[in-house]
Amino acid sequence: MDIPEGYIRRVTSTIPFGYEISDIQGWLQPIQEQLDSLKFISDMIANEEISLRMGAEWLEYKTSRQISARGLQKHIDKTYGSRQERLGIIS
Repeated sequence: MDIPEGYIRRVTSTIPFGYEISDIQGWLQPIQEQLDSLKFISDMIANEEISLRMGAEWLEYKTSRQISARGLQKHIDKTYGSRQERLGIIS
């Protein structure tokens, strides 16, 4: 079976932001608009242009899908490293 590009395997009951349940059992389908919005806001937060809370609220407004500030922080830390790592305080 060929899995389309961008699909990810479902490993938990929680559906990650930017994905939805697909027709293919056990896989999640990307929602490109949500993923683009998440990337845009994540870059702004990582560069300390806006706060986590403001980013989470903007994402909910833009995509009509909720993400907590803590969930957004976990995504940013995983993608860009922790704030201390980004500032060069720890390596």
